[in-house]
Amino acid sequence: MHEPKISLIICAYNEEKYIGSCLEHVQKNAHDNFFEIIVVDNASTDTTKEIASRFHNVRVVEEIQKGLTRARQRGFLEAKGDVLAYIDADTQMPTGWYERVSYEFKENPKLAALSGPALYYDIPAWQRFLVLVYWYLFGMPVYFVVGFMIMGSNFAIRKDVLQKMNGFDTKIEFYGEDTNVARRASKFGKVKFTPKLKMYFSGRRLHNQGLLNTGYEYVKNFLSEAFLKKPVTTHYKDFR
Repeated sequence: MHEPKISLIICAYNEEKYIGSCLEHVQKNAHDNFFEIIVVDNASTDTTKEIASRFHNVRVVEEIQKGLTRARQRGFLEAKGDVLAYIDADTQMPTGWYERVSYEFKENPKLAALSGPALYYDIPAWQRFLVLVYWYLFGMPVYFVVGFMIMGSNFAIRKDVLQKMNGFDTKIEFYGEDTNVARRASKFGKVKFTPKLKMYFSGRRLHNQGLLNTGYEYVKNFLSEAFLKKPVTTHYKDFR
């Protein structure tokens, strides 16, 4: 198979504290290998757009209707790559992330989507340990049973699969949106979740919402979307 052209899409709402670091890690660890880098400014009222615009080879597009799935959809409509990779604006991409995505899609033409665990770079060590326990004792076993799983801050999907899915479900505001993508993409090929594709991001939601409450929201909406085909939590709060 040919080397895929990978478009990196970063959805950002009022991310002036994080977007600079996010793009620095992308450019440092991916070495200009991405076909394109798109930052979707999702109705920000701070300097997110200005900061992102300063970076080499970064294109900023606007989605004036606030909402994560709407921003994801704008990125899908704008991107020109074969594979669309989505990360959050508060992530810090590790070395080898681009190479893993490229390898997986190059080696498996039946791969519809790829994802991996999201870990944290700014929480206490004991909480980082609990997150690892969660992934290995709950996340991976559930993935093997259900057959699909996507972490919204860390995934890539073939563009032609998204086209067949008619893009993202913009009726979903936040919780369950990544599981919705995984479930629908699984109809068109393999949705692979691997510990080899790690991404690091901020624990600000854990700080503000609490570790157990955050885990509970994600787990119940994963199960609801996976089995009932709809999330149960319709409202969410931004933490900036």
